[in-house]
Amino acid sequence: MVWVVAALALLVGAGVWWQSGARWRGDLYCFEQPGRVWGLAAVPAGGTPTCPESRTVRAEIRSGNTRLEQFAFPQWQPDAVLDVLRAGGFAVFTERPDDGIQRELVLLRGQERLTFIAEHRGEGMFVHLSGVPTR
Repeated sequence: MVWVVAALALLVGAGVWWQSGARWRGDLYCFEQPGRVWGLAAVPAGGTPTCPESRTVRAEIRSGNTRLEQFAFPQWQPDAVLDVLRAGGFAVFTERPDDGIQRELVLLRGQERLTFIAEHRGEGMFVHLSGVPTR
């Protein structure tokens, strides 16, 4: 009977360990809350969340040194994402206007600093959000 209880405890422990790392094995590992922009609100219509395939980036995010989210959109609509961030309390600190290649902003909310880059991709855009997690 002791062996059965020990085996059952081992299986439960292995299951908990496996589930605790499930986020890091998935394609959307970089999102703290999949389907949401920086955990604030739903991804605007047409947006497709993505994460880099880089093992290095995955390790940096997992270690808590970096926070990153990416979205692809079929149209140029950077304000759709910016509106979500502004509604969540972020304010523009600096901005480099659209130069035909990308639009770049640094946003602040309290001590949190967020870099926003909207990169032209044909008619669409690719948005990068990055920052250092607040602790």
